[in-house]
Amino acid sequence: MDYTVKLEIFEGPLDLLLYLIKKNDLDIYDIPISQITTEYLEYVELIKMLNLEAVGEFLVMAATLMQIKARMLLPREPLEGEEEEKDPRAELVTRLLEYQKFKEVAK
Repeated sequence: MDYTVKLEIFEGPLDLLLYLIKKNDLDIYDIPISQITTEYLEYVELIKMLNLEAVGEFLVMAATLMQIKARMLLPREPLEGEEEEKDPRAELVTRLLEYQKFKEVAK
């Protein structure tokens, strides 16, 4: 049983939300992460789910969203002689690909 995110601008599975953010189809600034987290916790309580694997998957995705949003909100001023930091969305792509591999191996 997968959790479905329900927002004004998006409704669907969390991994699709991450994919759309990665592709810049959705703006990370428009995603209320605290609302998603609160609703997920209510969902867990409602179905009394004790599946730690599913909860862990959600926490990884939520943490990734928070990290991207925080990095996008902070001003970026590269120090002299230091190369510019990678776009955090590129890191998300890498993590999603890694996650997909683990998910397929687990099946």
